[in-house]
Amino acid sequence: MIRAIAISVAIVAALAGNADAQDARGVVEEASRAMGVAGLDSIAFAGTAAYGNIGQSRRISFGLASTAIGDFTRTIDFVRSAMHTTGVAGSPAVPGNPPPGLFEETVSPTDGWTTQLDIWMTPWGFLRGAATQPVTVKTEKIEGVPFKVVTFTPPFKSPSGQSYKLTGYINAENLVERTETWVEHPVFGDMRVESFFSNYQDVSGVKVPARMAQRRMSMETFVAIVKTANVNPPRLTELMKPLAPPHERAPLSAAVTSEMIADGVYRISGRYVALAVGLKDGVVVIGGGSTCGMDPCSPQESEQLGLAILAETKKLFPGKAVKYIVNTHAHFDHSAVLPPFAADGITIVTDDQNRYFIEQALSEPRTLVGDALARSKKKPKVIGVEEMLVLGDASRSVELHHLMKIDHSDGMLVAYLPNEKILFAGDIDVPPAGEPPGQALLSLFQNVDRLKLDFDRYVTARPVAGPPITRAELVKLAQEAH
Repeated sequence: MIRAIAISVAIVAALAGNADAQDARGVVEEASRAMGVAGLDSIAFAGTAAYGNIGQSRRISFGLASTAIGDFTRTIDFVRSAMHTTGVAGSPAVPGNPPPGLFEETVSPTDGWTTQLDIWMTPWGFLRGAATQPVTVKTEKIEGVPFKVVTFTPPFKSPSGQSYKLTGYINAENLVERTETWVEHPVFGDMRVESFFSNYQDVSGVKVPARMAQRRMSMETFVAIVKTANVNPPRLTELMKPLAPPHERAPLSAAVTSEMIADGVYRISGRYVALAVGLKDGVVVIGGGSTCGMDPCSPQESEQLGLAILAETKKLFPGKAVKYIVNTHAHFDHSAVLPPFAADGITIVTDDQNRYFIEQALSEPRTLVGDALARSKKKPKVIGVEEMLVLGDASRSVELHHLMKIDHSDGMLVAYLPNEKILFAGDIDVPPAGEPPGQALLSLFQNVDRLKLDFDRYVTARPVAGPPITRAELVKLAQEAH
């Protein structure tokens, strides 16, 4: 009898599962009809756009710097799963954003989820994907508005081996109002990406939103105002043709080298420079970085660089514990190397304006990244510097000072070694020979005067040939920048 009941329950559950699947399939089909997706193989739309500079703006969280894109045109080939975007980027230049002038982006069929998502997260790409994959559906109210929430798994795998998830929110008119997914990121871990669509218009039987926007971790990083659209454009081949030869970035080397620049002080050179300073009871690492923020942000490459700096430091100071990693500022190309240090239980020291951001970002779930921090299951230990913090003792110390009025970042530290009279800052570079110095050098020197830091040598975060520059050389550059 018990066995008969168990079989009956199993049959009912199976039927319910089939009903749920059929209901979800029906929701997708209804939305596809309402959106006019049947027969839509490609689309081109044009207007204006803007990109928000996440991770490299003067303010690290909200209030991102942005770059306007005029003559914005985006063409998507859903059959090939490819995309081509062109336009003209406006001035002024925003670090980490498209430079002024010709703007071009391409997504190829062989790209991974982190770039392919810009196709799949469109209303049409979402419904095409949902039509070919197993889907689930539920109802949900957001601010009192009911939505049919459809979720499916795209055919991609994350670095950890876990599948991605793509969710769409379909409103009462059967229009896709929002899509969301999560991607791996070295700083944010599982980074939430949301796309929003509004003011739909009918174009040749296809619903096209007049406004599209994207947010990453709730910060708006892209907006497009669509003025014209062309369904299945006859000039598809021409529209998809790149304007410039494709840029293929060579894999980033995680190799580092080190040299002693003072007794117990080493300059470690890799993608960026770090200082390793031996104290009486441990070691402090200052700086280090990756390409994250300027090139595609690879968690694997960033982790390799962080691990390489950490390994080199331990080799230079055998038997001494690395106690602190000093983050000069929170831009992604500097903070992307922090997770391996957090995984090792090393305390992160940063400007107090960045403390909450770094603490929260490195505490996010990291199920997609699968890196050392994810495996360690440790929470980051972060200290914020408001004005000044001294690490070490009378025999050797590292002074950390908040820099004021630095356009590059509101939350920036400079490191000063009083015994060795060495100054170290991130992203305040010495210009190549023949090029004028930037305003940041003048601002740095004004801070140095204010703080009365008596240094002899200045070490930059960027690898440069030869020894650190002298105070006299820095004074001359600051005078030229005035």
